Amino acid sequence: MKPRNKKAAPGPLEGTWHVVALEVDGRPMPAGMLGTARIVVKGDRFQSLGMGAVYEGTLKLDTAANPKTFDLTFTAGPEKGNTALAIYEIEGDDWKLCLTTRGGDRPKRFATEPGTGHALETLKRGKPVAAPAAVIETPPAEVPVDSGPATELEGEWSMVSGFMDGHPIEGSMVKYGKRVTRGNQTTVQFGGQVFIKATFTLDPGKSPREIDFVHTQGMHQGKTQLGIYECDGKTLRLSSSTPGQPRPADFEPRKGDGKTVAEWKFEKK
Repeated sequence: MKPRNKKAAPGPLEGTWHVVALEVDGRPMPAGMLGTARIVVKGDRFQSLGMGAVYEGTLKLDTAANPKTFDLTFTAGPEKGNTALAIYEIEGDDWKLCLTTRGGDRPKRFATEPGTGHALETLKRGKPVAAPAAVIETPPAEVPVDSGPATELEGEWSMVSGFMDGHPIEGSMVKYGKRVTRGNQTTVQFGGQVFIKATFTLDPGKSPREIDFVHTQGMHQGKTQLGIYECDGKTLRLSSSTPGQPRPADFEPRKGDGKTVAEWKFEKK
């Protein structure tokens, strides 16, 4: 009688992990940018979701190394064909990893410095999102419906650059940034993930021109945010203060100023 085949026990990284902190090149990413970012591991395969695009690939672990190491070989997404080298440690439901994002040698410690191309992530194990399989696809982008007459901000815009609290938004996020405005409603999304949704009012008679947002979805939901803008039909520049703070006076990002400053390029109506 042949023995029954036994299923391999789940690896230490098996399951769904939510990103709670991210630092790249020595710069921490604002928590509000992380949204629903998560990594799903099933066997030797992984999928990274909610960070501007869907990344897929395989994992190769070395649990005997000190610190423990793993290699991520990307098989789908913007990094397809590339391999990232990482170190990691896991304690209960907490997972910390440091990896290469632009090639180079494997990190030796859990820290990043400017110019290294290293990313430090802290994740926490979470319950799998209800879905037919362990791999969850990014939901379709939410687009605002028409509400009132069109303004000079009408249409779809792609992000050119952005800063939060004086820190630049990572390039891999910028290229998936999109703003859709219909009437007095605007939605900002990254790779289909809604970051903010708000209604707004404009005062183009002021210098600089003023814009007020009332957030209906996202990290500032229910709050009012004051800003200024410039728009020539092809380029849109926005500078917004933290809710509850005075309206910004300029478009210059400064560390610790709490402002969100972004430039957008017009794509289509």
